[in-house]
Amino acid sequence: MEGERAYTDSEIEVQLSELAGWSFRHGAIERTYAFRDYHDTIAFVNALAWMVHSEDHHPDLQVGYNRCAVRWNTHSVGGVSENDFVCAAKSDAVFARALG
Repeated sequence: MEGERAYTDSEIEVQLSELAGWSFRHGAIERTYAFRDYHDTIAFVNALAWMVHSEDHHPDLQVGYNRCAVRWNTHSVGGVSENDFVCAAKSDAVFARALG
């Protein structure tokens, strides 16, 4: 996004206080979602894929049998940006819908 910039550590801390389950590590914000089984995990990954495609912003994913770790950062700004927090909140919404 034009005009986007990397957040400072203190700005990241403030934003993280609004997102339960998210943490800042190694230059990205991340959360691991837990599921009952592999089918539910992959259903979440597929739903997340639709969301990230519409946002044109793509996280790093680490997928396991009953979990999926999602990591957001913005390579073009060299850190975490506002868009990462927007997409993190949208990831949480996808997860909430996946739980039904």
